[in-house]
Amino acid sequence: MLTERQYYVTMLDGTEPPFENEYWDNKAAGIYVDIVTGEPLFSSADKFHSGTGWPSFTKPIAPDVVTEQPDPGLFGVQTEIRSRAGDLHLGHVFEDGPEDRGGLRYCINSAALKFVPEAEMEAEGYGHLLEAL
Repeated sequence: MLTERQYYVTMLDGTEPPFENEYWDNKAAGIYVDIVTGEPLFSSADKFHSGTGWPSFTKPIAPDVVTEQPDPGLFGVQTEIRSRAGDLHLGHVFEDGPEDRGGLRYCINSAALKFVPEAEMEAEGYGHLLEAL
């Protein structure tokens, strides 16, 4: 069951407020999974502080777990990121990330994610991804 905010973000292609979301400042080790399907999407090893108020990552945990599509909006065409398995709106990818890590910034809504801490990964069936941390 999704909360009102999770539904708005994931199903209606919404955006949550910056700095007023669950994971923007999370520094714990673990993985971020699709809120609906549980598919692993991002690793804390690829998370960085972008100063934007949303969780930001340099890359997905595997290249094929997200899809990209053009998203025309007020500020021109952006690249929308959706989860592969759930086809949920996650956020957008920009080319202003850390250059030494590929230059991309996956700006993701916390409402589209569930964080699985490193200490709980094995018990929740994600032990095979511990090496991604």
